[in-house]
This record gives sequence, C-alpha cells and structure tokens, in this order.
Amino acid sequence: MKFTKMSLVAALLIGSSAFAIDNVKVSGDAKLFYATSDEGKDSDLFDKASSAADAALNLNVTADLVKNDLVAISAGAGYTVLSTLGLENNLVSNVWGGAHGATTGTKASYGKGLGGAKVENANWMTEAWIAATAGKTTVKLGRMELDTPLVFTETWSIEKNTFEAAVVVNQDIPDTTLVGAYVGNGNGNEVLGQDERGAVTTLDLAAGAVVNESGDFTTYGTNGAYAVGVINNSFKPLTVQAWYFDLTSLADAYWLQADLDASTLGVDGLIAGAQYASVEVKSNNNLGITNTDDSSTYALMLGYEVKDLVTIKVAYSSVDDDGVLGAANTATSTGKSKLYTEAWWNYGKVTQLDTDAYKVSITSPVQGMFDLGLYYTDADQDKLDNDLTEVAVTASKSFGPLDATLAYVYADVKTPNDHDDDETSNMVQAYLTLNF
Repeated sequence: MKFTKMSLVAALLIGSSAFAIDNVKVSGDAKLFYATSDEGKDSDLFDKASSAADAALNLNVTADLVKNDLVAISAGAGYTVLSTLGLENNLVSNVWGGAHGATTGTKASYGKGLGGAKVENANWMTEAWIAATAGKTTVKLGRMELDTPLVFTETWSIEKNTFEAAVVVNQDIPDTTLVGAYVGNGNGNEVLGQDERGAVTTLDLAAGAVVNESGDFTTYGTNGAYAVGVINNSFKPLTVQAWYFDLTSLADAYWLQADLDASTLGVDGLIAGAQYASVEVKSNNNLGITNTDDSSTYALMLGYEVKDLVTIKVAYSSVDDDGVLGAANTATSTGKSKLYTEAWWNYGKVTQLDTDAYKVSITSPVQGMFDLGLYYTDADQDKLDNDLTEVAVTASKSFGPLDATLAYVYADVKTPNDHDDDETSNMVQAYLTLNF
C-alpha cells in the first residue's frame, strides 16, 4: 500500500493522461448513475417512485502558458453538464444531483442529493485556475478542487464540489510538504441548521446534495477559511500530517494523522493509522453560539494486505460529548468525513457528538475478474439512540476506459426518538463512468 505524502498536491498537479495537442491537454468523463431503495412506506426496489438516475459530462482542459528554467505557468478550466436525459419521466422519479433546478416533492431519504421528479438540467464551470511553479514552490489561484482533511472535493456523487481559493505548496525541506491555503468560496451545499443534539443553530454540514443549485458559488463557511498543513515522510514507513484550520468568525480546528506501512520494517502487509481532530467555536463567532468547549475525535485503524489477493482493515473512532460541532467533519460539504470509520453510504453518523463507531472492510480482486468490496459500519450514538448499522457489498470492473460498479447497501438507520421497529432498508446502485 502506498501512502501519498499530501493529497492536496495531487489536486495541484496539472498533468493529464488524455491526448495532447502541443501544450494543451484535454480529459474528462461521462457518467450514468442509478439507485433504487425500499426505504419508506410502500416503497419497493426498482419501482419508479423509489428509484433515481442522473447523467453528467465533465470536460477539463489544461495548458502550459510559460515554461523555462525559472518558472512554469499553467492554466486550467473545467465544465460540467448535469442532465436527467428525461429518465425521470419514465424509469425513475428522482435524481442524484443537487445542481438541478427547482424540484417538486421532497428529497428522497435513501440517497444524498436525490430530488423530486420535475427538474431542470444544470451546467456550470467547475474549475478556472492559473498556477505558477518556481523551484519547489507552486502557487495556484482560482476555482479548483481541494483535498485536505477538513476541506475537500467530494467524488462519490455524480457531481463534485469545488472551491475558489489561493494555495501555496512548498517542498524545499526534504521529505516534507508545506501547505498554506485560503478558501473564500465554494459551491458545496452547506446549510445552517442544528447540531447533532438539536440544541443550537450552527454550521450543519450534514449529508445532502454535493453541489448548490446550478453550481452556484457562495461564501465558504461563514466568512471563508484559512488552512496550514505540514506533511512529513522522513521515516519512510510512516507518513504524518498536521493541519490547522481557521474557519473565520466561526471556529478553530486541528487535524493530526499518522499512517504506517510496516512492510519495510520486516512485517509484510501490516498497515496501521491514527487520527485526531479537535474543534473549538470562537467566543466571538458570528452565529451567537455560547458553547465554546473543545470537541474532539480520534480514530485508529489496523490492517493487513496480501498483495493482489486481499486487504483487511479494522477501524474504531470515538467522538466526545463536548462542544457543539463534530470535530471530524467541521468543514466538509456534505457530512462525509476522512475518518477511517466513515460509512460507505450513510455519511454523517460516525461524526455525531458522543458516538463510538466501528468499521471492518475487506477488498479483493476476485481471480482477476472484478474487484470485490465488503464493508460493515456500526455507529452508536449514546444519548439519542441516533445509530447506524450498514453493510455494503460492491463489485467493480474496468473495461478499457469504462468503469462499472454494482453496489448493494443494507442499512438500519435510527433517528432520535424513533421507535419504529421497521427501520431497515435495502438499496441497489449502478455506476457507469466512461473516461476519456
């Protein structure tokens, strides 16, 4: 298993594996997603009313503007078109993407970002940036993808959120990456609501549509955010990272993580990791929150990998009962977190206050035919019985440029004061992605 020194660096790299014309590179993908669930009263698998589908076309262009011994300057742009292809009139009654126009009906509870039956197609510019590299320092400005522990671009959905930001990355120190960033705007669907205990109005980044309607960009958080990160790999088996986030006029957050690949230490296949996150609401926050206690989260992971055969991981996380913001997902756009225990589909449960969570995952290439994934997640929210049990099974296969995934998800999702004995659901999903 290879650990990346800094996942944000990947977002800064401007290369492409697609075809090139002189110094211009074009890449993208076309996606078609489908989901059906039996959650809800009188809902059955594959019924039109309990199914959703959507299609998306993503196009990205990068170009080298200047390249000499002193500096390299590049630019890039990306555009997304989201369309139902009229499927909501025939095979399904719901859609995936929140970027669609006004919808009718309520959001389908079995899927994030699934809207009503009557929708408008959407299109928006996902990226528009310029980057300059001198020596081992890169500066990138504009609209872009980001990937930090608490501010990141979601990739699980048919649509992805991006940010309007300024980022600096330096690698002059051996085996060390330094990152500084300011995030002013984003088009992720952040909403203001209640915390996990329903006690106060605060920044609620719970699971929902990934992108705002029409892909519109608005102020990130309350007044933007600053991030500083250090990633070090001096001891080769170990990658450590430390992050500080200043959510302007709202909170201060920290993220620490260490990932170990013990193969070079003579323990072939052994992998392990530890995470710690903490957040404190500022006393002068502009939402009027009076509880400024620290809220902290920690997670541990232990795994074993047999190359080309199987990878098994076991993880545990715990969120304390203090504060009002879940530490691990303070600045994400939908409630999905980077915790080792995050569920495969039902995001937001493992990061609730006063929650212990467990996750077991097994992934394996099955005789070279397809990649099989088995995932079990259990989240126990102590006071409100706001619990989750999820089992997901996935089968993935690539046919040249075409990636296909079929998934089954069983979930027992409880909500506070929910005494309904029948809380379980079954979901089937299909993902097709054509890369070019």
